[in-house]
Amino acid sequence: MTQASPDHLDLSGCDVEPIRTPGSIQPHGFMLTLSSGLEVLQASANLADWTGAEAGAAIGRALRDVIGDAAGARLEHELGGADLGARPLYLGTITAANGKHFDVLGHAWDGLLIIEFENVDRPQPADFRHLYPLVSDFLQKVNEHASIPALSELAARHVRSVTGYGRVMVYQFDPSGHGRVVAESLAPGYDSYLGQSFPASDIPAQARDLYRLSPIRLIQDANYQPSPLVPGDNPLTGARNDLSFAALRSVSPVHLQYMRNMGTLASMSVSLIVKGKLWGLISCHNAGPCPVAVEKRTACEQLGQILSLCIETREDAGELQFRLDVRRVMVDLLGHLTKGADFVDNLSGVFPELLRFARAGGVAIVADERILTYGDAPGEEAIRGLATWLAVHGHTELFHTDHLADVYPPAKDLMRNASGLMALPISRIHQHYLLWFRPELVQTVEWAGNPYEKQAPPGAPTQLSPRQSFAAWRETIHGHSLPWHAAEIELAIEFRSALLGIALERAEQMAELAEELSRSNKELEAFSYSVSHDLRAPLRHIVGFSDLLIESAGAEDAIMRQRFLKNIKESARLAGKLVDDLLSFSQMGRAALRPADVDMAELVSACIDKLGIEIGQRNVDWHIDALPTIHADPTFLHLALFNLLSNAVKFTAARDPAVIRIWADDKQDETVFHVADNGAGFNMDYVHKLFGVFQRLHRMEDFQGTGIGLANVRRIVERHNGRVWAESKQAEGATFSFSIPKQLPVT
Repeated sequence: MTQASPDHLDLSGCDVEPIRTPGSIQPHGFMLTLSSGLEVLQASANLADWTGAEAGAAIGRALRDVIGDAAGARLEHELGGADLGARPLYLGTITAANGKHFDVLGHAWDGLLIIEFENVDRPQPADFRHLYPLVSDFLQKVNEHASIPALSELAARHVRSVTGYGRVMVYQFDPSGHGRVVAESLAPGYDSYLGQSFPASDIPAQARDLYRLSPIRLIQDANYQPSPLVPGDNPLTGARNDLSFAALRSVSPVHLQYMRNMGTLASMSVSLIVKGKLWGLISCHNAGPCPVAVEKRTACEQLGQILSLCIETREDAGELQFRLDVRRVMVDLLGHLTKGADFVDNLSGVFPELLRFARAGGVAIVADERILTYGDAPGEEAIRGLATWLAVHGHTELFHTDHLADVYPPAKDLMRNASGLMALPISRIHQHYLLWFRPELVQTVEWAGNPYEKQAPPGAPTQLSPRQSFAAWRETIHGHSLPWHAAEIELAIEFRSALLGIALERAEQMAELAEELSRSNKELEAFSYSVSHDLRAPLRHIVGFSDLLIESAGAEDAIMRQRFLKNIKESARLAGKLVDDLLSFSQMGRAALRPADVDMAELVSACIDKLGIEIGQRNVDWHIDALPTIHADPTFLHLALFNLLSNAVKFTAARDPAVIRIWADDKQDETVFHVADNGAGFNMDYVHKLFGVFQRLHRMEDFQGTGIGLANVRRIVERHNGRVWAESKQAEGATFSFSIPKQLPVT
């Protein structure tokens, strides 16, 4: 295999290059693949350079015949007692018939025994004794360094002392795959990359996946000529060998040219795996070729594992402290919100705490026509436009972004104080939002070379060389805020549930004084039944499984405890949904209509996107006719349409494919919309109960639901002076229809 010229390296396919099946090895050793009977099935083409035996002549022969009787007998003995898996295992040091010495590594993969022989100068086995003082010294110093960068620098110094490499860096991957150097250790004359970033394209996704599986990779000399396997395909599979775990595996020619451009002729990488994910790498560079014996590689791998555990511990401690701090603020907030009678005034009274809760620069409350702001927030007109956009696009759950202008173009004028947004809907009916704004955080990223250098200008050929320069290149990034922490997002959702609970309590108090009590009597009777039955059932489950969990506290059956916790969580979610749906229904009759032009095609698309998680991998065939733009309340209409489409998805669960059709009829005074499905349908004898609150025409065991969705649809349509009806044949599907008048009522 001839190494590619730098002028003929195609980077357009780096991310799909067959790095696991290169068909060749690095030539500082040789490889044999063996059958279970220790018959040679393949040999690397350089076999003759190390043993004098030609690769082709070795195929089909016994292992002893290829490496000598004494070496073969010793290796057969080691293989007989070894439990080989995917990770290479050190099998000892042998002396071949020609007097050369080799450290031997073996692993079982791709249906074969893969045996690798690395040339060494000593006849004795590898000496692992210096591994223990290295690990012991590192562990003694770990507690002296609290921060991850300090621990990483300590590890870099230890790895450099073991390997003799000129530069050892520790860098961390960010969510986009870019790697930032957080620590390094340098010999004199080596350039520093500390604090600089390497673009994700330098280590494509498939390479990061391989680093996660195989934690150490050595390139002894970047100028090597690869040695192909003979024959080229695995005789058991008929395809190229999977060398994912092989120490001698040849690497991409693009990467070798990358190393040469960087002034690096030898490199070694040790993966840092934290909670099963690739957190970063210990990356070692040397200006000249540099072998690293198996015992030294093992020491570095052990040190990398210890560093990974230390990183995990530090990150877990920091995460826990952060969550505790945010939760303290939330508890304090909720304590203040239960005191006053006016919900919005209560919120505005804790503006400083709201800023601390989300580490925001500004906060706003949108409640119908009222807009209250605190801190550095955009103007009222901008906030009103943002609230309308949130409603029209179906953001009825928590919405967050650290680059608002990317999804909402008008925000380009708001970057100074609103580059980041977290929007918390505090009503499913009204356009009521709690908005947190984060200011622009202008970032200057110092790259180790221009990360865009690989990208071809318009009209340029696709044949490109790896980037030539690694000189520091600074990029200023605008329009982004500090990212929202996962704990902030989770606790904001929890905060919303608490707010809705407070709002429900207020709604219940107002309902006691409402003049419409007589008209609502039947609905309240149904509600009483729901509270006594539907709501109490999950609460009983929570109490029962909590008791079981307490009783099993001393048991060692983790699976049983997990089952109890899962049942508690599912029951709590059902109870929360009942309360949430009840709040929506109770607010429906009092909310003022806020009509706007609504593109129904866009609204349907937003609803379908929102149903993505519910649909999962199911085969749903959507038939959507051309839909008009109408004048209606977008928030109300989104809820009604989402309920109808969600029902269609739910009641077609047993169909493959599920077929759901949406179309509209343009009448003289109204527009009629239809949602039809091929699902379970219902008995038309009970159609009069269909749109009643807490009414279900199917068993809870067959189709989950609270019985409020269609009642909400009826109220929404009637608030628009429209009509709603349904037709069905049991087991043959159903069609739900509603009309929206072209002239809306005055509210």
